[in-house]
Amino acid sequence: MSPPPLDVLRRERGPHALVALSGEIDLTTVPLARSALLQCLDERARTVDIDLSAVTFCDVSGLNLFLEMARLTERSGAPMCLHQPPRSLVRLTEITGSGDLLPFVRPAPRSSHAGQAAVERVR
Repeated sequence: MSPPPLDVLRRERGPHALVALSGEIDLTTVPLARSALLQCLDERARTVDIDLSAVTFCDVSGLNLFLEMARLTERSGAPMCLHQPPRSLVRLTEITGSGDLLPFVRPAPRSSHAGQAAVERVR
């Protein structure tokens, strides 16, 4: 059986990174998401917005990824923000009491940037 699909799209405009995730975030797809998010930090992004509006499911491994990224981005001085988290992720934060550790925003970030924006599909 093949792993659940996860599509990762990175958009950058200067020091600001937007990572749009689409599909399921679970144990098999977390490495792909982690790689894209760590690359933002490696490239010295000053802010990292994560659009979760097209995520259909997120399990505890996804929660752990976002908690890890929240710690790393805080240490690097590049704030991270999760936009439109799926109900499954919100519910996990309620069950675990970790909601205060993750920066959630309900409205989706703008998916297109004015001017020249670098777009990269991560595989």
